[in-house]
Amino acid sequence: MAGLGDRKWWALVAVTLAVLAVGLDGTILSVALPTLSRSLRASESDLQWFSSGYLLVLAAGMLPAGAVGDRFGRRATMLAALALFGLGSVGCAYSRTPGEFIAARVVLGVAGAGVIVMALSSITVLFTKQERPKAVGIWAAANFVALPIGPILGGWLLTHYWWGWVFLINVPVALIGLIATATLIPESRAATTPALDPLGMTSSVGGLAALTYGLILAGEFGWSTASVLSWIGAGLVVLIGFGVWEYRLGADRALVDMSLFRNASFTWGVVLAAVGVLAMIGVLFTLPQYFQAVVGTDAMGSGVRLLPVVGGLIVGALPADQICRRIGAKATVAIGFAVLASGLAIGARTTADSGTAFLATWTALTGAGLGLSMATAASSALCELSAEQGGVGSAVMQALQKTGGPLGAAIMGSVLSSAYRHRLVLDGLPKPAAAQVEKSVFAGVSIAGRLRSPELLGSVRVSFAHGMDIALLASSVIALLGFVLALAFLPSVRPVRSRSMATE
Repeated sequence: MAGLGDRKWWALVAVTLAVLAVGLDGTILSVALPTLSRSLRASESDLQWFSSGYLLVLAAGMLPAGAVGDRFGRRATMLAALALFGLGSVGCAYSRTPGEFIAARVVLGVAGAGVIVMALSSITVLFTKQERPKAVGIWAAANFVALPIGPILGGWLLTHYWWGWVFLINVPVALIGLIATATLIPESRAATTPALDPLGMTSSVGGLAALTYGLILAGEFGWSTASVLSWIGAGLVVLIGFGVWEYRLGADRALVDMSLFRNASFTWGVVLAAVGVLAMIGVLFTLPQYFQAVVGTDAMGSGVRLLPVVGGLIVGALPADQICRRIGAKATVAIGFAVLASGLAIGARTTADSGTAFLATWTALTGAGLGLSMATAASSALCELSAEQGGVGSAVMQALQKTGGPLGAAIMGSVLSSAYRHRLVLDGLPKPAAAQVEKSVFAGVSIAGRLRSPELLGSVRVSFAHGMDIALLASSVIALLGFVLALAFLPSVRPVRSRSMATE
């Protein structure tokens, strides 16, 4: 946007802070679950829905959020989402029952979808095609900073203050975002008012919710359960029907303009960004468990040990635009996936006694690979969007990524659990205790401590490290798939320097 100058970069900082708040909410919740269980007298099922309810609404709300922003104004939608996020956070903090807390989490999911999609679409409004790769690099780095900061901040707050502060801390962030959005981000909407497409909205929400729910169940009960297959199948059928409906409806009336997918940079940029997230789930799903169950740290210590991931991601994401200018998007994304695959393959040699330096090295390498590949893939997609397409185009990217999280967790959870159970030595252990050890590494550590059995503890630790290694190998294969797809399908586009940038 001409005339905004440095203001647009401050605006990016503000919306990135809002995205960070949404990310922190999810990671802080994992640390707060034991406290919530006691304070709200929540059952195991309640605790599952504290997280799952939020994820369902977050994934399902992406496409409608993009359409609402394009129709009614992206700044207005962002302001409404930030206000709703603050209110939902207050609702979480002052909940007295599990039902109230789940309802507040649903509100946060709706608000989070609006914040994430509008924050990303603001990049297409604020920045030129030449500037977008750098802006996307900053956005990508912020998306992952929440991973270690959430447990560190949440652990500190829970240790020193009332549990409600882990949610109330979102309120000042939402206020800063509101002020910055209102003052720094210009209003924008699609030039031609898009139709609301109620059938498209209903089918996209229903399909994404069913698919995400099925994937969440798969992570808990495995892939062969009838209910899991039913939910996943129903979600896929509805989403296929949604795609056919949108294609037949035409660009003027559809929720999603299917002509977007005729552009190879957009299509493969979106796909490859999702593949990067899918590959990285192997790290994000297994490492916190490894640190807490095998190494013996608390949640805060686990967060500290994830800092090399974020450091590597920043190292990879921030210079991604400069590398892309020199060698093109295809080569940049391919190199990022190669680095990511290498880091994951090295990580697959982790043992129960691996040192801190080894862990920090390979996790930093995976972060750098993800930062380079994801920032470039995302900017390849966003650079092809006009300001008019910014809302829905950003929503498509985010919907695919948010669905990829539960998918990756389900895949890696199945791989890890199978390898973990296969390696365990449970000779002489009573069947009820053995079943508990097989179900969870944390249960295994607890039972070994209760029985004062160093042999069982050693078996649990070694078996989990083995399962994590197999999961990381699977993640490495997914990263290699990203490498192949980038070389085969992503156009090698080098952003052209604008005259003003060339003279800087």
